Amino acid sequence: MKKQLRTSVRVLALAIASLTLITACGSSSSSDTTVAVDTTVAVDTTVAVEAPQRIVSLSATATEMLYAIGAGKQVIAVDEYSNYPADAVALGTKLNAFEPNIEAIAAYTPDLVIISNDMASVTERLNALDIKVWVGAAPATIDDAYAQITQLGVATGHADEASQLVTSMKDGISTAIDGVQAPAGTTYFYELDNTYYSVTSNTFIGSLLSSLGLTNIADGVEAGNDYPQLNAEALIKANPGIIFLADTKCCAQTAATVAARPGWSSIAAVKNNAVIELDDDISSRWGPRIVDLVKQFADAVKALK
Repeated sequence: MKKQLRTSVRVLALAIASLTLITACGSSSSSDTTVAVDTTVAVDTTVAVEAPQRIVSLSATATEMLYAIGAGKQVIAVDEYSNYPADAVALGTKLNAFEPNIEAIAAYTPDLVIISNDMASVTERLNALDIKVWVGAAPATIDDAYAQITQLGVATGHADEASQLVTSMKDGISTAIDGVQAPAGTTYFYELDNTYYSVTSNTFIGSLLSSLGLTNIADGVEAGNDYPQLNAEALIKANPGIIFLADTKCCAQTAATVAARPGWSSIAAVKNNAVIELDDDISSRWGPRIVDLVKQFADAVKALK
């Protein structure tokens, strides 16, 4: 099981790294059943759409967004990773998001399917069945995440609730980071799994940590790859001041297991009790609970000695 979970983390990291956003083609033809998502542009929330009543979500992040904006009652099925909130789990559906089964999805007779990437040509295959698809790829910044929530609100008939959620998230994050800046030169290592995959500052998570004045030791490790794999020797030499563990669930990593790794007891983060245990699910999604993650980041910086 642990091996399978570690593999999933690496697959997810590589998948996110290769994602591209689907942009509008400008066609008003009824044959165009893709709900386009481009988080780099402003969203026209005045556009009226017929709210879907049978939504299938193959994105754990989108699932959290849907319930947070009041569209939960429209959700009829979710993927195996959609483990929050409890109402989504109670649906009892465990569709495969990495290798979607089109027949299994279509069996729910959805009027909207939500995915986070289109690597399996899900859009084309569902379009052929006249099923609409909404694609919300991994964002690069927090503003991109806000844009997705706004767009999802419009797409599901919950624009007002989505706007309120975005405002609430902005307020929560603003309060959490107000006046918080790491001491100059403070470095960090963000651990995706216990084989030392990480993220650079160009990623969504990296951008959040950069806003707190932290320097990422993974930057520049592998040109063109924002999800590089580091090695233990390089990590020990880099001597990060903070270590964030986003693999507490998948790989059972804790501050104690990190301290027990050969040579890691000499790292500043370990010596100063600055190994921060995160919730894998929250840290890998860009939905409403990102506020909780930012609060944890900010608290870690404030606790630095």
